[in-house]
Amino acid sequence: MKDKIYKELSTIVDPEVGFDIVSLGLIYDVVVDEDKAKVIMTLSTRSCPLHELILGWVNDAVLRVDGIKECNMDLVWEPAWTIQMARDEVKKALGA
Repeated sequence: MKDKIYKELSTIVDPEVGFDIVSLGLIYDVVVDEDKAKVIMTLSTRSCPLHELILGWVNDAVLRVDGIKECNMDLVWEPAWTIQMARDEVKKALGA
């Protein structure tokens, strides 16, 4: 189930950088308990102008997974996101 959620989350592209939020390393964990999922995540900056929109996309993506009826999000700022958390192909493309 967790893998299916990550797959759905990987369809969400951060429009500011053009990479999906999983490859960027913004998803710290997904916890599934029966028909509920909790996504522990961050954003690249606290002042992200697309904050509410991205959280809405995350909610919608998780609820697309068969068997999940509820999605909760835990938006955290620690550890603070850095480009080093992104997958290698993202770091290379962004020149990190």
